[in-house]
Amino acid sequence: MKRSIGLAFAVAALPASAADQARMEALGKAVFFDTTLSAGANQSCAFCHDPATGFAAPDAVANTGGGVVQGSVAGLFSNRKPPTAAYAYAAPPLHHVMEEGAPLFVGGAFHDGRATGNAAGSVLADQAMGPFLNPAEMALPHAACVVARVCAQGPEEGYAVGLRDLDPRACAMPLPGTLAADCADPGAVIELNEETAAAVDASFTLIARSVAAFEASAAVSPFASRFDRWQAGQAELTGQERAGFELFRDKALCAECHVLDPGPNGEPALFTDFTYDNLGVPRNPANPWYGQAANTAGAGWVDRGLAATLEGDAVYAPFASFQEGKQKVPTLRNVDARATPDAPRAYMHNGWFKTLEGVVRFYNTRDVLPACEGDATEAEALARGCWPAPEVAANVNHDELGDLRLTRAEEAAIVAFLRTLTDETAD
Repeated sequence: MKRSIGLAFAVAALPASAADQARMEALGKAVFFDTTLSAGANQSCAFCHDPATGFAAPDAVANTGGGVVQGSVAGLFSNRKPPTAAYAYAAPPLHHVMEEGAPLFVGGAFHDGRATGNAAGSVLADQAMGPFLNPAEMALPHAACVVARVCAQGPEEGYAVGLRDLDPRACAMPLPGTLAADCADPGAVIELNEETAAAVDASFTLIARSVAAFEASAAVSPFASRFDRWQAGQAELTGQERAGFELFRDKALCAECHVLDPGPNGEPALFTDFTYDNLGVPRNPANPWYGQAANTAGAGWVDRGLAATLEGDAVYAPFASFQEGKQKVPTLRNVDARATPDAPRAYMHNGWFKTLEGVVRFYNTRDVLPACEGDATEAEALARGCWPAPEVAANVNHDELGDLRLTRAEEAAIVAFLRTLTDETAD
């Protein structure tokens, strides 16, 4: 059984003053919503991390189908559903502890932990770097494109704080005269001399750290749900919701991983221990990644999760076999946040689940119901009373889910409680 990990780890140091922090957050917010920082000038970070959905993906087509969002370049998709950017600030750098003779990995960002926290000095900043340059996301061909476009922004373009305001040197490097044209081509090869490359890297890191500062701010992680107000004695939960909370932390074993301990700074529960787990989630055959040219495995592709990340690390490669199929334990805050009450949502790393009811039913009965024949949607599986085979059979967690012996009323109570975790915004 996986032991819950306490959240007593160090978080990235803040800027030296409150004024510096405010400027970092202001720049990060502007960058977060800037659509010019993509190959087609058509996507921003907020495209996949919308405040209206708790900083998760709002795309209705993606949520009703393959769970993944089309990138800036039409027809290109990544392989996983975007994780929420909210409440991720406390993730420590990727590391491991030994539990019962096996490594238990903690921290990092993305579902597979590939943003380790080593590149930019913080996990959030590492994560922020990735989408700008991912061909299947914002698709800019080089970090110099991000730097040049951010440097071009100021108050006239809607940036309250410019990159130069944080560091006058950040936009002073000489960039190639062809850069603007090259940056419009996602496949361009951009070469810089060593000095310029180092300056670009430093500025790109500063941009990423500003995005991280915004994502760590109260605007993104406000702890403003009805659950929080109930905990503070300022709101009530219904009898069903309170029953769901008691089941969540006891019989249903949810709190083993979605921990209720205070966060590292004494803040309310983050509802994650930042570990990794293989829940036995079925493959999502609707994922357009199976048909992407970049996916050389085609229909045979298997999402190995953390194992694939560790395999590329000389130190951690020997541990990879213990981590096949494991994905990051997400926060449950805003798990049901929607732009409108009837807007679709998708769940798990691949978006196979479309309802919280289905997720809870799966946790309860995965090992009890028979196996479906072949692939099936969540709706088909629920109607037929079966579950498709796990995408990755190794390392499936049989200790904390699969046969919880919950009644239908208890399942419904847990769902009702989960809906109290949605942040409420002022009108």
